[in-house]
Amino acid sequence: MDAMEAAFAELDLMEKKMYTEVAKKHGINRTTLSRRYRGITKSKAEAYNSQKLLSPGKTKALIKYINNLSERGLPPTHQMIRNLA
Repeated sequence: MDAMEAAFAELDLMEKKMYTEVAKKHGINRTTLSRRYRGITKSKAEAYNSQKLLSPGKTKALIKYINNLSERGLPPTHQMIRNLA
């Protein structure tokens, strides 16, 4: 469990949320802890995943299709890939 998860678990047990105390205890910025806990911001990984246009399965299928076209001597253009996606 990383520091942020431990801090969330501790905050869940509190009736009155004391962000400053918990942040100091776990070595996290108080503002970051508060915003993440309240759902205002996300971690970088979560934000990146929410911006993806294709799911991992669809991405693999697209790559397989592009590789298949390339093996047959018909490499797709950028516009074709955009349309396929």
